Amino acid sequence: MFVPFFETLRKAGVPVSLREYLGFLEGMRAGLATYDVEAFYYLARTIMVKDERHIDRFDQAFAHTFRGLEDISADDVLNAMDLPEEWLRKQAEKMLTPEEMAEIEALGGFDKLMETLRKRLEEQKGRHQGGSKWIGTGGTSPFGAYGYNPEGVRIGQNESRHRRAVKVWDKREFKNLDGDVELGTRNIKVAMKRLRAWARDGAADELDLDGTIRKTAENGYLDVQMRPERRNAVKVLLFLDVGGSMDDHIKVVEELFSAARAEFKHLEYYYFHNCLYEGVWRDNARRWQEQTPTHEVLNTYGPDYKCIFVGDASMSPYEIAFAGGANEHWNPEAGSVWLQRARAQWPNHLWINPVPERHWEYTQSISMIREIFEDAMVPMTLEGLERGMKALAKG
Repeated sequence: MFVPFFETLRKAGVPVSLREYLGFLEGMRAGLATYDVEAFYYLARTIMVKDERHIDRFDQAFAHTFRGLEDISADDVLNAMDLPEEWLRKQAEKMLTPEEMAEIEALGGFDKLMETLRKRLEEQKGRHQGGSKWIGTGGTSPFGAYGYNPEGVRIGQNESRHRRAVKVWDKREFKNLDGDVELGTRNIKVAMKRLRAWARDGAADELDLDGTIRKTAENGYLDVQMRPERRNAVKVLLFLDVGGSMDDHIKVVEELFSAARAEFKHLEYYYFHNCLYEGVWRDNARRWQEQTPTHEVLNTYGPDYKCIFVGDASMSPYEIAFAGGANEHWNPEAGSVWLQRARAQWPNHLWINPVPERHWEYTQSISMIREIFEDAMVPMTLEGLERGMKALAKG
C-alpha cells in the first residue's frame, strides 16, 4: 500500500533506495508507528532521508501522498469510526495537555467526544460559522475549522490556527536546506561541518570515560582518566569583500561570518573592497586609518591556513588587471598580482560568490577571478558551499 509513496519520493528527487523502502516496511510491521500519524511521519523520514537537504522534498512528497490524513470532510467523518479507535485515542493523548485531558474527562471522556461528533454530524444541516455547538469555522466547538476547543477535531481545513492537529510535514522547517537556495547561518554551519580536523590539546578537563573504564579494569580500583576537549583544529583565514555591489549581499555574508566564527576556533578575518590590494583592514569604520599591509598578513599566517575569499567578484576588469585600476585609491600593483601571491601562500584556497552561478558568465571580472583561482569558485548555496568545503578538506 506504500508503493505510491515510494514512487512519489523518487519523483520528488529524494534518493530513496529499495533497501530503505523495505526497511520502512519492516519498521511498520514491527509496530514502530502503530496508530500514531506523527510517529509514522518521523519513522518514514528517518529511514528514507539520509541527507538534510532532502527533508523539504520529503515533506512535500509526504503531504502529496497522505494529504487525506488532514483534509477530512464532514462526510468522511461519518465513517471516521473506520479508523482504529486506539489510533484516535493515542493521538488525542499525544496532542493534549493534562489539563485539556481533564476537560475531556469532564465532558465524558474520549468515547463521549466521538459520540457527540457523530450526533452533531447527523443533526447539522448546511454550513455553520462561529458559535460553540455546530460544526463549522471560527467558533469554539470541538469540531470544525479555525476555532478553538481543547478537545477539537479539525474538519475541512487547509491549515491550523492553533497547531493542535497533526500536520508536521506542512511546517516544512527544513525548506531552506535545499541545495539550490541561498544560505542562512544554520545552513552554513551544516555545510562547514565538512571542514573539520579534530584534535585534542590544552588542559585535560574532560572525563575520558573509555579510558577510565579501561584503567579501572586494569588496576582493580577506580582510576579516573581526564583528557583535553576535542576541538576543530582547522585554521581558516577569511577575506570579506565589503561595500559597493556587495551591499546587496550584506545579510548572507553576515550569516556566513557568524557561522564561521561559531564553527572554527582558529579563525582570522580581514576586509577588502572589490579586489585584494596592498592593504586590508579589520574595522570598516577605520579602513583608511588602520589598514594592515597585505604583505604582513602573508608573512603572519602560514600555509596550513585554509584561505577563503567571499565576494561577488563584480568590478571593472581594470581593477584586477592593471596598476592604478582600483576605484578608490592608486594601487601600485595590479589586484591579480596580490591574488596570485595569496594563492601561493595558502594553497588550500576558495572563492565563495553570492552571485547566482547562472549569471557568472555575463560578468567579465567574475571570469577573470575564476581563471586566477583555477575555477576554485563556488556559489553561496548549500550545495556550493559543501562542494567548496570538500575541496578544502582534501587539500
